[in-house]
Amino acid sequence: MQDNNLEPLYIKVKEMDNTAIIVNDGGLKEGTVFKCGLELKNKVPQGHKVALEDIEKDGEIIRYGEVIGYAKNRIEKGSWIRDAVMNLPIPPELSTLKEYGTAKPNGPLEEEYTFLGYRNADGSVGIKNILGITTSVQCVVGVLDYAVQKIKEELLSKYPNVEDVIAINHNYGCGVAINAGDANIPIRTIQNLAKHPSFGGEIMVVGLGCEKLQPSRLNNREDNDNIVMLQDQNGFTNMIQSIMSMAEERLEKLNQREREEFPLSELVVGMQCGGSDAFSGVTANPAVGYATDLLVKAGATVLFSEVTEVRDAVHLLTQRAESREVTDTLVREMDWYDKYLNKGDVDRSANPSPGNKKGGLSNVVEKSLGSVIKSGTSPITDVLSPGERVRKKGLNFAATPASDFVCGTLQLAAGMHLQVFTTGRGTPYNLSMAPVLKVSTRNELKKQWSDLIDINAGTIATGKATIEDVGWEIFHDIIATASGTKTTCADKCGIQNDLALFNPAPVT
Repeated sequence: MQDNNLEPLYIKVKEMDNTAIIVNDGGLKEGTVFKCGLELKNKVPQGHKVALEDIEKDGEIIRYGEVIGYAKNRIEKGSWIRDAVMNLPIPPELSTLKEYGTAKPNGPLEEEYTFLGYRNADGSVGIKNILGITTSVQCVVGVLDYAVQKIKEELLSKYPNVEDVIAINHNYGCGVAINAGDANIPIRTIQNLAKHPSFGGEIMVVGLGCEKLQPSRLNNREDNDNIVMLQDQNGFTNMIQSIMSMAEERLEKLNQREREEFPLSELVVGMQCGGSDAFSGVTANPAVGYATDLLVKAGATVLFSEVTEVRDAVHLLTQRAESREVTDTLVREMDWYDKYLNKGDVDRSANPSPGNKKGGLSNVVEKSLGSVIKSGTSPITDVLSPGERVRKKGLNFAATPASDFVCGTLQLAAGMHLQVFTTGRGTPYNLSMAPVLKVSTRNELKKQWSDLIDINAGTIATGKATIEDVGWEIFHDIIATASGTKTTCADKCGIQNDLALFNPAPVT
């Protein structure tokens, strides 16, 4: 993040904090003295915390103005603070979270912003023009992947207005307790993925015939003329030909779509983080939070997610709910997930990951406090259970696990057009159905991954840019990406990760 001649720097977030993170690339050695007179007792790696004052045994360790841990033993001023020297606090008690309505709606932006998208017959708007083909069961994935490759090679070039053909593959459909209570989560996720606005209503369904999840349950049409059942076909060659013939009919219709201008109120943007580090909560995530507020002011819908990376900071969110109903629903989603994790005896120390810790994050509390900053300051208008579609404009909490792939899949099911993804450690994660704008937390990552990072927020840490500067950059890049005038780095590289369903129901 710095050159070798840069003076020693640390970042303290709130006045009450008794810790700060080291900014300098490579960290700082023992004996380093800051302008304020603070002297390091140990070598402290970049992004890791240093004690700004003596902290007694069992004393509070504070970052973001919140307690992130308690000292196992006395910590001297200038010492390196990491997970090994602190005890984890307990999460907020959900039954005490009753406050709401403290976040006031911000006025609209002075300028009206628009994007170029595709109008759909059901009134929705897409930002891509894609032929989507969903499976009803994992058994047909091999056949569909073969067919999709042939469609791309032999048909797609004849329809220049169609950007891509993608298979919505998943590992559900049979061998599952399809009528179990939580089976509605994967089923509605698949159903809503098929309704994604960038498919233009021309979704195809490929089924086998004997699966529990019958293809008709995934259909968003009154008839079933968009379904190919493999057990009805005369061998492999006929299977492929049937899929290709149906695909060509839909490619002809999709090729007639053209972009037109829409207000930002038609846009749904997902916010996510992965491969996070201690800079996430002071550079990239605050800039994304600023962009979130800009989008909400412009009338757009914004999703933020990741229950386990919200749980320990949920007390900061419930008070921002626009109604008591939203607060209660947010608490209910947290409680459901607490019970889900307890069934598996999940250790709270399992998050953060080793990479997160290497980047300076000591525990899930610190990670959560940095994560929720992506949500900005706007009121929370609605809470979505896993797999549900967006119902209200504005800022939405879409309840998902923290897994990048599961979160991305569930945000797509909610209707997300594109995603903004912050990372400090780096990840090549990308989605085929929606562009993913990558925002780096550090200058070094942008330099290391120059062809994978779209926006660098590391300049905030070194004082070269403000949170507002980078927030506006993200906002404008969202509009350009939605309009098709900007291609993300990951899309240029042709990276696509598999979708990952969240299935808490039993597998039989």
